[in-house]
Amino acid sequence: MRSIKAVARERLPEPIFKLVQNAYHRVAGPGEHAEHELSDRHEFLRKAIATLHFNHINGDYAEFGCCGAVTFNMAYKLLSRYSDPASFHMWAFDSFEGLPESVGAIDAHPNWTKGNFSMSLKEFHKKCSVNKIPAGAYTTVQGFYEQTLGPTATGPRPTKIRLAYIDCDMFSSTTLVLKFLKPRLQHGMILALDDYYCWSSELPSGERLALAQTFGEHDPEWRLLPYVQFGWAGMSFVVESAKASTGSHNSHW
Repeated sequence: MRSIKAVARERLPEPIFKLVQNAYHRVAGPGEHAEHELSDRHEFLRKAIATLHFNHINGDYAEFGCCGAVTFNMAYKLLSRYSDPASFHMWAFDSFEGLPESVGAIDAHPNWTKGNFSMSLKEFHKKCSVNKIPAGAYTTVQGFYEQTLGPTATGPRPTKIRLAYIDCDMFSSTTLVLKFLKPRLQHGMILALDDYYCWSSELPSGERLALAQTFGEHDPEWRLLPYVQFGWAGMSFVVESAKASTGSHNSHW
């Protein structure tokens, strides 16, 4: 059986592969490598999709921040294993130009710099083709989130989502994503945040802070139940209707 690292090296553009590998090596402890991190992400997605399937939570997959198309490919393969591919659609939201300009100090982090984690739309389509994801199985929404996710934005949009994977790093970007998702949430779906535990020496994690500010401790509609931590920085949550979870003991993020 081929290793995940070998597959990633074959299917990722060399600059992206090196960027991912170097990032993991900078933060990994002794004996840990990028292959372990990718394997852990795959295992999280397997658990999440199996759980959603068992509980009959249907809908699409939406990914925000798609550099490398690695997670996107994993999600498609696993969703196809548990569900008829005709029963779901994949959504890729990305600028395809890398990270945007920082909104201010709230986005500060030594690794969140403009243009970082860039992958062109053409290269993304190429990787999906290599991974045998049919062109009709997914929709790309290109552009920075302030233009593509706002209330006046036009174009195709998901209406029912079972799993949302958020990998946009910065507080401002994550806030825009969560505000876009909020009216599209459904009871039992899963939210995953790839950089939930990425903080700087002066500020808390942008993704964690965005989640806390968007939902608050007493959101009238939704509760977030901590689900599975994955990798060294990722965290996921099951979305519960406030009405359905009335009387339950809810742990906050």
